[in-house]
Amino acid sequence: MSAVPAAVIESLGAPPRVVDRDISEPAADELVVAVRAAPITPLDLLCASGTSYFGRPETPYVPGVQGVGVVERGNGQIAPGTSVWFATTAGMRPGDGSMRTRVPVHERDVVPLPDGADPVLVAALGLSAVAAWMALTWRGELAAGEQVLVLGAGGVVGQAGVQLARAAGAGRVVAAARSAQSREEALRLGADAVVALEASDTVDDLAERMISACDGPVDLVLDPVFGVPAAAAVRTLRTGGRLVNLGSSAAETAPIDSSTLRSRLVQVLGYTNNALTPQQRSDALNRVVAEAVAGNVTVAHEQMPLAHAAQAWARQAEGRATGRIVLTP
Repeated sequence: MSAVPAAVIESLGAPPRVVDRDISEPAADELVVAVRAAPITPLDLLCASGTSYFGRPETPYVPGVQGVGVVERGNGQIAPGTSVWFATTAGMRPGDGSMRTRVPVHERDVVPLPDGADPVLVAALGLSAVAAWMALTWRGELAAGEQVLVLGAGGVVGQAGVQLARAAGAGRVVAAARSAQSREEALRLGADAVVALEASDTVDDLAERMISACDGPVDLVLDPVFGVPAAAAVRTLRTGGRLVNLGSSAAETAPIDSSTLRSRLVQVLGYTNNALTPQQRSDALNRVVAEAVAGNVTVAHEQMPLAHAAQAWARQAEGRATGRIVLTP
């Protein structure tokens, strides 16, 4: 097939450069998708740094572990003209990803989208919102009426988690975030109360603030940060309460005390999207998109053209972006 504009990682640790790049002829089980939106995610940045647990990807390659587009060439199951979300393994396995104008995608990694779905918002939500939904419902087994504490509520996972906890039936949602702006946004998105996270926090002080913000013991903690916030959040849990960890943006380790775990029979659970089957991922994405189309879920995001991929990449990597940056043709 002919070459198309693409953001290409030529050196690990450096932003991509936009060049024309050949795309492979699609296999029998692949569709050709014209890309309409490709988010720059933390996983993309991690893989392109060369320091991920997937190993160092071979360069050059096109990053982008997910995207939204329109099927140009179908295979009988999904017709041309269908709007779809899709996943790739770019940066984790050999091959190119979504940050280009056209891409072959395995049919198993494609999810048709309903009418009315905004491609840029769906791209911004994507796997982060899938993670929030599945961590809450599948791993966390959220029951109707339960109280949920969402850590890292300023990030995409946390923002989605506040809203999706409510959609899943939570009776009360408390959001913890670093910036005052993020806490104000969490209240706007439906949180009942907020807690400030400070870099200087001790576990004791933060746990006290969390307990004050909650209405009695917490049933479930959604934790994309770990570190001191997770250790403090464990102390808010009721007997048999659950903390589901799906990230480590605060720290790779947490000073959780044994006495709290044992005295309250607390469950600390891990979550990764990599554990999902394609069907689980599809079902979760369908639920997230349905909530988005209904106006119940959104996240902060910016839209930038693919031609400015290097600048967009730097803004996302340096934390200067307003939410998730989504590249468009």
